[in-house]
Amino acid sequence: MKAGDAGAKRQAAWLSPVRPFVDGQAVPSSGELVLRPVNPSTGAALRTVPAGVAADADLAVASARRTVDGGAWSRAAPGERKAVLDRWAQLIAGDSAALDAADAVEMGKPVRLAAFNARAAAGLVRFNAEAVDKCFGAVLPSDHPSTVVQMRMPRGVVAAITPWNFPTYNAVLKVAPALAAGNCVVLKPSELASESAFRLAKLALEAGLPPGAFNVVPGRGETVGRALAEHMDVDMVTFTGSSKVGKLMLQAAGASNMKAVLTECGGKSPHIVFDDGLDLDLVAANIAATLSANTGQICSVGSRLLVQDTIEEVLTHKIVACLQAIRPGDPLDPETTYGPLASQAQLDRVMRYLDAADQDGADLVHGGERILEDAGGYFVQPAVFVNVPPDSRIAREEIFGPVLAVLSFKDADEAIRLAKDTPYGLAAYVWTSRMDVGFQVSKALQTAITVVNGQAQGTLGAGFGYSGEPAGLSGRGVEGGVAGLESYTRRQTVWFNHG
Repeated sequence: MKAGDAGAKRQAAWLSPVRPFVDGQAVPSSGELVLRPVNPSTGAALRTVPAGVAADADLAVASARRTVDGGAWSRAAPGERKAVLDRWAQLIAGDSAALDAADAVEMGKPVRLAAFNARAAAGLVRFNAEAVDKCFGAVLPSDHPSTVVQMRMPRGVVAAITPWNFPTYNAVLKVAPALAAGNCVVLKPSELASESAFRLAKLALEAGLPPGAFNVVPGRGETVGRALAEHMDVDMVTFTGSSKVGKLMLQAAGASNMKAVLTECGGKSPHIVFDDGLDLDLVAANIAATLSANTGQICSVGSRLLVQDTIEEVLTHKIVACLQAIRPGDPLDPETTYGPLASQAQLDRVMRYLDAADQDGADLVHGGERILEDAGGYFVQPAVFVNVPPDSRIAREEIFGPVLAVLSFKDADEAIRLAKDTPYGLAAYVWTSRMDVGFQVSKALQTAITVVNGQAQGTLGAGFGYSGEPAGLSGRGVEGGVAGLESYTRRQTVWFNHG
């Protein structure tokens, strides 16, 4: 046995057996087919995962429905829900090392990367716990013989379908507000990275969540995900993933019971950098860090650099210098800053885009090569292309990998035109020392968030209070903050006539 194979077996040994988690306990899948995900750092098999069947989804939805109808969670006092969620947050924080290690082994997120890690997930749960009694209804103005009250009610059974790029955080991003609003949840994690979902569900049960309020069903999207999206007894689907599958969620809702749908999908976010006195070393360091974070597998990653032509060459050189400082390697190693792509399929996708960039006439000035191939994993250098045609595939399509397309502009109007020249509307990053330029550009864009950094300095900003609503192929619905919690409620009006 090779040393790498032995290491992979040791890493896999502590991973829990994957089975549906329904009504507070692990149960066998009704299907016989299994999947064999691998450690993306080594290419070695981990452990089998059920491919899943519709009957698995049916069982979990039935459990969630019984719990909704029984009222153990949906009718619990706000203070009770808050206390349970607070305890859940504490348990997540206490288990953060194991959760981060699971994400590292299953999809390659370095344990060193603090962004969207388990401690951040615990903070998100705490925020939603605090927001439980701050999601207000209203008493509407009405005439003297009536009193009209508009309440916010739980939707009921919420199906949450999450991706593989930040397994722990993305699960909490859906489940925490859904539970805070009084719903019961069926979570389908990615078949590539499902360990953290089961750990989270068991911790929630330990925190006092009633059995059946948080169920987990592993499996493929085309089996379990589709069954949940089409299920007549699911009241809402909340989904994060590709725009292609997001459209399928909307179609399934319309073809079934017209359930509510919240989708957070792809992006092609631009960095827009103006030549007006910013410290370009700081700008370059930020762009390089965000491009290489999680190997560029972030929906809001700034994968397009729109830079004023007077500083294009110098800024590109500075970004390349920063990218040369990455430390690729085992994501469980605290010294590693750069992990692998999550799967062979994702590696193949990124390599196809690198080939397409060359065919479309872009010039590669850094990276784009396989690295650490002897380890057997899916590592690729961050790639930087210049002279990128605006209509090329790497300028317009989401790659979900560490590929930067550099385009230049002469003035703000051209920058805005280039920034809007994709079907996405998720995020944008404007770099300028002039607030008037920042306002001009941000008001012209349709995004869930536009970050304007006039001094090129980091800030905590609104923290977990931030809410965003994407545009175009980036999805629909509000996620995050108190407004995101309200997405998991429906407005119900009660009209009292009292003479």
